[in-house]
Amino acid sequence: MTTPQAANIRNLVAACAAITVFGFAFGMTYPLMSLILESRGVSSDMIGINSAMTPLGILLFAPVIPGAAKRFGARNVALTAAIVTALVMLSYKAFDTLAAWFVIRLVQGMSMSTLFVLSEAWIVGSAGEQNRGKVVAIYACVLSASFGAGPLMISIIGIEGWTPFALGAGVIAIGIIPFFFIREDVGADPEETHPSGVFDFAPKAPMLLFAVATFSVFDAATLSLFPVYGIQNGLDLSTSANILTALILGNMVLQLPVGWLADRFAHRWVLAGCALTTAATLLLLPLLIDSALKWPLLILMGTTGYGVYTVSLASLGNRFSGIELVNGTASFAIVWGFGALIGSVSGGWVMLGFGSHGLPIGLALVYFMLALGITRRQLSLQRAQW
Repeated sequence: MTTPQAANIRNLVAACAAITVFGFAFGMTYPLMSLILESRGVSSDMIGINSAMTPLGILLFAPVIPGAAKRFGARNVALTAAIVTALVMLSYKAFDTLAAWFVIRLVQGMSMSTLFVLSEAWIVGSAGEQNRGKVVAIYACVLSASFGAGPLMISIIGIEGWTPFALGAGVIAIGIIPFFFIREDVGADPEETHPSGVFDFAPKAPMLLFAVATFSVFDAATLSLFPVYGIQNGLDLSTSANILTALILGNMVLQLPVGWLADRFAHRWVLAGCALTTAATLLLLPLLIDSALKWPLLILMGTTGYGVYTVSLASLGNRFSGIELVNGTASFAIVWGFGALIGSVSGGWVMLGFGSHGLPIGLALVYFMLALGITRRQLSLQRAQW
């Protein structure tokens, strides 16, 4: 008989393995589609609109995931989503038109959101409370590396023919295997009889959702606009691209210290510290953009900026279990989708209206608001206890 601890470890390893594989395929899709469309002379604004179909799919389908998992079983839903995702990769080449890709990318957003919501629920639910911060940090590091491996693979195999699409589908097929090792009865919450929506979940963890929204605005704005920010400030193309690389490097290699802090101190204070540090680094960036000091600054910014999500996910696992944990990860996905759309659009508007430095200053303001909101809520809770 498998002990609960052994089953938890099995669930943790299986979910991490699966989500890493899907992260690779997901990370490969974005540059692949953009490069193909650009090579065909499609305008940059149309490429952006086409790319927005993926977060739109997340927004549309994430509210459905908890109910589907409750009715059909989370593992069955994840397996179905994985199969759909593999077929989506092949359908890009089979239906090779811009109009078709709008629909396909919408479906991809729906299926990929299902995989991430359920896998993250398994990961944070199976990790022990004492080590949950470190486990989530390791997951964030590995997932970030797998995202980065996708574009790297495109640079090796190119964008021509069926090869990149067949490779993506094949990798996803491999990622299906770990799902068969998931045990759904571990960590189940017998008292939770029905799934709730994001509006029902929001009052239970408003600051966690605010933290995820802040992170998603930062994530989308930096991914889409930081290289442009570098070019507008006189950096060459290679250096501008490396600005983003340095930011992601902080997420890849330095999340463990963030997870260590989350395991030893109150999550609200760790979140506030990450938010305040990120705001400070963003405000310093315009002053150091021409200096070599920008590189350690960007690595620190990536560590704490992405660390907000790491701590939020660990805190979610500490506070919720069973279907309510799935409700939480689905709510995270919905909020991330909204934030990603807002971040991409508002970042461009801020740069257009206030100059290039408006981007880091605007993002700093968002993170400062998060730090202020968390601090005020923590102090009010302490006064209530007194």
